[in-house]
Amino acid sequence: MDHPPPIRAENLCKTYQTRQRKGLFKSQKSTVEALQNVDLEVKTGEIFGLLGPNGAGKTTLIKILNTLLLPTSGEAWVNGYHVLREENKVRASTGCMLMGERGLYWKLTGRENLEYFGALYHLNPVQRKQRSNEIITLLNLGELADRSVETYSSGQKMKLAFGKALVNDAPLLVLDEPTNTLDVPSASELRTIVRNLNHQGKTVIYTTHIMSEAETLCDRVAIIDRGQLLALGTVSELKTSLQQDQVTHFEGVISAQAESSLRKIPEVLQTSRSSQDGKALLTVVSAAGQSNLPRLIETLTGQGAILQKITTQEPTLEDVFVAKTGRTLAQDTSIK
Repeated sequence: MDHPPPIRAENLCKTYQTRQRKGLFKSQKSTVEALQNVDLEVKTGEIFGLLGPNGAGKTTLIKILNTLLLPTSGEAWVNGYHVLREENKVRASTGCMLMGERGLYWKLTGRENLEYFGALYHLNPVQRKQRSNEIITLLNLGELADRSVETYSSGQKMKLAFGKALVNDAPLLVLDEPTNTLDVPSASELRTIVRNLNHQGKTVIYTTHIMSEAETLCDRVAIIDRGQLLALGTVSELKTSLQQDQVTHFEGVISAQAESSLRKIPEVLQTSRSSQDGKALLTVVSAAGQSNLPRLIETLTGQGAILQKITTQEPTLEDVFVAKTGRTLAQDTSIK
């Protein structure tokens, strides 16, 4: 008998009604579509990345999959259990890191936190102690485990929150921005642990807005933005989807008007603008390859742009994201 996929979602939608203040006493209702008809299936044993900027809808999606939010419409199953009709079985079969340090009890020690959550998963006292010791060893918490959490740094709290997700030894791990606030060595250590857990057979859902994490860690990646699933595949497949296009990076003094002129060129598919050290950085995805480069340069300089550096390269995952959304990952789309 075939086992059900760890995650399956069909036409999943989440809509919020919000009020926007208009003046001192008036307000106006508005609708926020946090998720729009998301179809998704995660395979057993893979590290599946949800890639998108802050506010794209990643956390909304995984909160629905972990029974913390009700969908407005659509259906979803986790490890074969329906998220609305079998929510207790969903929770028992997943290990979740959804709220980072906010999900910890700061007056308790790290060890007491782990044992407390073990009790919530119905582990007996011997099992709770054994599992807590295993996690403390795995994460190199050492004597830190017997200090109250309120004395931890933000990174140490994040590491303990990750350990909390391992307490029930579930076959599916859901990790929401797990390296947020971690320093570089600690983030690298956590990713190594995630890889090892995956090699031991665990399926991992990994949300991130850090391009390098998705590129080096995930077997497949879904790009999500403004609540929509825009692309899905391996990193290689997503890059290959841009092989016929040319990605060009311009650096210098480039006005918004110059960028707007580029967008009028039929071969230009997307542009994205950011700044660094007082210089404009403009990424342009065009369909005509290098043959279109002289026209791009002429259009920019014709609008007064001063180009200090021009580079063309093989598409990166960042370029894929720009091509699909017209923005960089650094931009917050304000969907929570």
